[in-house]
Formats: sequence, structure tokens, C-alpha cells
Amino acid sequence: QVQLVEFGGGLVQTGGSLRLSCAASGLRFRNYNMGWFRQAPGKEREFVASISGGGGRIYYAESVKGRFTISRDNAKNTVYLQMNSLKSEDTAVYYCAADRTLVATMKPDYWGKGTLVTVSS
Repeated sequence: QVQLVEFGGGLVQTGGSLRLSCAASGLRFRNYNMGWFRQAPGKEREFVASISGGGGRIYYAESVKGRFTISRDNAKNTVYLQMNSLKSEDTAVYYCAADRTLVATMKPDYWGKGTLVTVSS
């Protein structure tokens, strides 16, 4: 059973930082591109960031570039999203995702259940 479990969501003030983690199990983690998506209230789910299996290729949405950093630790089967300079528009449910073949245009094979990030003004 493949499981992606997100940790680290919560309430943070505008301008603050938060680090999300996603622990993966039931898959050969290094063989999967990993990514983060988010869905804000009343909006469609959108791509945030992705990273290739070995960490050599990284992609970000323009809206988060320069503020968010994706990374992974294959020894721990974990992918991270460091979020800095948070804005109210970053408020969303953040989903961890895994894609065996695609990284730049990720179409996930597996999804986590999501973790809520709320940025207060």
C-alpha cells in the first residue's frame, strides 16, 4: 500500500516561514519524482514545486519561486517544502504527490491526503 503522509501544516503569520514534510512508504522512493500541489479556497488545485528522484532537477511555480524550496532525503523517504516569506495567498491545502515518470509537468500517480496551511494577515 502506497502512502504519502504530510506533516507540518498550521497557522503562520504573513511573512513567516513553515516547513512541510511528506513521508512516503510502499514505493521505491528514489525512482519517483516528488512534488507539492496546493488548493486554495475557491480555486483549482495548482502545481507548486517538484523534484526528480535523485534531486538533480527542480521546478517551481512562478508564484513561489524565490520563496519556497523543495528538497528530498532519499535515505529517509521524505520530501520537504520550505516556505518562506509567506503571503495570505499561500493559504491552501498542500498535497504531496509522486510521479514515476514526469517531473516538470507532473501528473501524480499517488497523492497524500493534504495538510492545511493558513497564513494570517
